[in-house]
Amino acid sequence: MSKPKSKSKVTMATVFKTIIWPRRNIIFIGFILIIISRLASLVLPWSTKYMMDDVIGKGDLSKLNLILIGISLSILISSIVSFLLTKLLSVEAQHLISVLRANVQKHLLRLPTRFFDNQQSGKLVSRVMTDVEGVRNLVGTGLVQLVGGVLTSVICLFFLISISWKMTLFVMFPVAIFGLIALKAFGKIRPIFRERGAINAEVTGRLTQTLNGVRVIKGFNAEKQEIKIFEQGVEKLFLNVKSTLTTTSFVTSAGSFLLGLASVGIMGIGGYMIAENALTMGALIQYILFLGFLIAPIVQMSNIGSQLTEAFAGLDRTEELMNVPVENDETIRTIKIGNIKGDIEFKDVSFAYDEGKEVLQNVSFSAPAGSVTALVGTSGSGKSTIAGLAASFLTQQSGTITIDGHDLSKVSLDSYRSQLGVVLQDDFLFDGTIRENILFAKPNATEEQLQAAIDGAYVSEFSTKFELGLDTVIGERGIKLSGGQRQRVTIARAILANPRILILDEATSSLDTESESLIQESLKSLLKGRTTFVIAHRLSTIRQADLILVIEQGQIAERGKHDELIEKKGRYFELYTYQARI
Repeated sequence: MSKPKSKSKVTMATVFKTIIWPRRNIIFIGFILIIISRLASLVLPWSTKYMMDDVIGKGDLSKLNLILIGISLSILISSIVSFLLTKLLSVEAQHLISVLRANVQKHLLRLPTRFFDNQQSGKLVSRVMTDVEGVRNLVGTGLVQLVGGVLTSVICLFFLISISWKMTLFVMFPVAIFGLIALKAFGKIRPIFRERGAINAEVTGRLTQTLNGVRVIKGFNAEKQEIKIFEQGVEKLFLNVKSTLTTTSFVTSAGSFLLGLASVGIMGIGGYMIAENALTMGALIQYILFLGFLIAPIVQMSNIGSQLTEAFAGLDRTEELMNVPVENDETIRTIKIGNIKGDIEFKDVSFAYDEGKEVLQNVSFSAPAGSVTALVGTSGSGKSTIAGLAASFLTQQSGTITIDGHDLSKVSLDSYRSQLGVVLQDDFLFDGTIRENILFAKPNATEEQLQAAIDGAYVSEFSTKFELGLDTVIGERGIKLSGGQRQRVTIARAILANPRILILDEATSSLDTESESLIQESLKSLLKGRTTFVIAHRLSTIRQADLILVIEQGQIAERGKHDELIEKKGRYFELYTYQARI
């Protein structure tokens, strides 16, 4: 399976095309509002010259009311626009986050099962929930504030030049130095932000495992060990955050220092010009205020730049995940099958999880519609791999698997798996009620269908003992039920699904003798008319199978019915008689 490129970087062009342009109307309105807000905010520094030179200097009170009304209106406009910006853009940013999370989760569920074999669920949860958070700064107020800050600085620069081009030329030197420092710093911290996402996912993944395995931890008195591992993880996360904070703080401090020096220089130059009657006191104060309005957005841009860098780093990691190929490639899996009969055939099938290490070698057999094929053998022989291939969870490297004559590797997974049912050895149940877990296979099932599945799997044998019956909450992974009870729920789920192809991975392994006899009876009706693959460790449960395949080291060592294989006195006979002695 191809791996995601770990060094892929999301470009501004990609962000513009996929995130900004589809929301151009909202963002354009945001730009209009930010322009109005910035222009309104410049009324105050612009009016100071007239306040100082005309009202105070010349005692012309006729302009005072106009100045006060103008400033008051500008403050009112800025406040209203600020509210509208937050309501418009912040809400849209949160909506975008929810859309991206949904898209990433949707893509995850379309990935091959082999992908999840090499991933911690906690890490994936972190990538779905955390990595996309930063996009709020691309659609929200962050990007608009950045553009608004640039616009404000340009307008202020125009006013500064009109007041004194000599002082403005002096100011531009430290501003240019600050810009170079900021660009260098943001280039440095982007990979640090990417690493933070990976560390955060690792810490979250470990914490998830710890909580899921709390009984094992307590059973081995390993609390101190887990605490230490988690502390090491959060310390690593702290050091990463410390690095970004230090860099961002350096940029901000450098900006404050350089621009502060510029302000000191301006005061000196301005004082000299006033003494030479080249500048009025009102003009100097106006210049200083405009300079402050130019500097403030530039300093603010360092924080916004950090936020945007974090957003891009998160999108980098999201893009890595979204680049993993899905299992149902519609350009390859073009065959959509209707109701299937269930004829499955393996022809010279070989499979390897790792290149050069074959788990199956040239396996060939037929499983006619309605037949029961049992897979037996020692652990690691390849039984589960054959079942995984039949369930389309895996795709072979060579050979062909057909369903009703169609190449399974070219069949649409939706059309095939809608007619597939599985009862796995890992009898996974969701945190919910017994009823919800059974209905998972067919949420719109009628009460009669549900009851038939419950009766068929003898779920009522234990559910009636609970005060809430089928509405009893069973906890995460069904922790409140015994192993046998969990398996009966999963069998009921499979009965309700009414599949044409059925995969049973030791469906009765967790049952006591009495429960097993009940389940065996229900399985007889479940198996009738369905093509079934049974992975069996208890060989007594497969005596009635139509075909028994003895798998050894990835090959079929023996095949036949129970009585035939017993008569051969080969490998199956050895396994069966060994279990009988136990």
